[in-house]
Amino acid sequence: MSHQQQLIAIDLGTTSIKGALLDLDACRISHIQRLPFPEPISDLPDLFCEIDVHIITRATRQLISGLLMYAPDCAGIVMCGQMGGLVLIDALGQPHSNYISWRDQRLLMAHPSGEGSYWDHFQRHLTDSDRRQLGNEVRPGLPVSFLYWLTERKQLPTSPLIAASLPDFVLANLCATSPATEITNAVGGVNVETRNWHHEVFAKLGFGQVGWSRLCDVRESVGTLHIDEQCLTCYAPVGDHQAALAGAFIQPGELSINISTGSQASLLTTELELGNYQTRPFFDGHYLNTITHIPAGRSLNVLLGLLGELAAAQQISLGDPWPYIASAVAAVSETDLEMDMAFFPSPVGSRGAIANIHEGNLSVGQLFRAAFCSMALNYRTCALRLSPTQAWERIVFSGGLAQNLEVLRQLIAEQFKCAHRLCATTEDALFGLLALGLVATGRANNLQAAIAHLAVLPEWRLEST
Repeated sequence: MSHQQQLIAIDLGTTSIKGALLDLDACRISHIQRLPFPEPISDLPDLFCEIDVHIITRATRQLISGLLMYAPDCAGIVMCGQMGGLVLIDALGQPHSNYISWRDQRLLMAHPSGEGSYWDHFQRHLTDSDRRQLGNEVRPGLPVSFLYWLTERKQLPTSPLIAASLPDFVLANLCATSPATEITNAVGGVNVETRNWHHEVFAKLGFGQVGWSRLCDVRESVGTLHIDEQCLTCYAPVGDHQAALAGAFIQPGELSINISTGSQASLLTTELELGNYQTRPFFDGHYLNTITHIPAGRSLNVLLGLLGELAAAQQISLGDPWPYIASAVAAVSETDLEMDMAFFPSPVGSRGAIANIHEGNLSVGQLFRAAFCSMALNYRTCALRLSPTQAWERIVFSGGLAQNLEVLRQLIAEQFKCAHRLCATTEDALFGLLALGLVATGRANNLQAAIAHLAVLPEWRLEST
């Protein structure tokens, strides 16, 4: 057994911390394990969402230690994680703040000037050119937003500190070293034209003195983790969105539609093409033009919450509702019930609605068919923003809802009228980390070579435990 045959993959998700073993010779993923992502601290003000970083690192170390029981000769760790959010740390990876989650909305608080919110004031500092260079990644849950809030409140520590995302921090803390990250994990702070941190914007916003994680290639070691008498090379962490699309084997000319709790539509480009959408660095020097936060599982959960409220009030535990919902929708050929799924701020609006209700159409089948039709139209609308000329030949579906709801895929396909395929697994981020593990260890020259290698396998090699 070669020294680099196995790696550990870690995905720091919003709901769980997931780990697995990657067999690089057999291209197999096994021993998938999950721990719940720690709950936010409970006694914080409204709009705040912070998590104790020590609980996060303990859980991650516990997961790694458990996986090492099955891989005594494991060589290293590849990691992806939730993008956005902020941890302030020092040069040895020690935290000086909680993890301020990307879900935190404190920028929406009223500014003490009495003129709008902190977010309103933040945006006034940026020019249209600044926004374009940041890839149009300008929103309240990003590190630059939180640093601006701390600066305005005079709460930014005066000691030299480094702004890190969650994956950067976790690896730096575990390895007791300075943080480093792959550029795909640097959303909202990188100038996509120069592919470096946008220090000019940082200075304009008042925190030019803050340090940032070193940007590096996924092949680079960012530290060594000493655990259970083993030494594990830790490779640069990557963005979870890009890792998932790598695991879906996205190619130029394909439109990715990822449908889960959150949802995105993305096009892979070989050249930088800025527009009315977000632009994120991808692997091999490529880019993703993407629109995120499209209403999907989060909005559907609003409907589920309504339908389950009476049962919950009577302490009746319902089973999985989705098999019934899927069959009920499939039994309805059409509906005149109208739905707008924008139940929260999104790229397609922020005022959801259910309309044209009458006693003959308010059923589970028609309600969710109207919801699915609304989602399909939203994907079409967002896709045309990405490319008015429809520069895609095929749709790639991924994400848990896309995997499990065939009727939803059919309704979306009817909107687009083009070829489509389904990602072969719900574990797309882990398969992306498998492909990147091949790159990091030198078994593949780049991601496209790794994908080409994996794509010829007779089937996905995923072992349950």
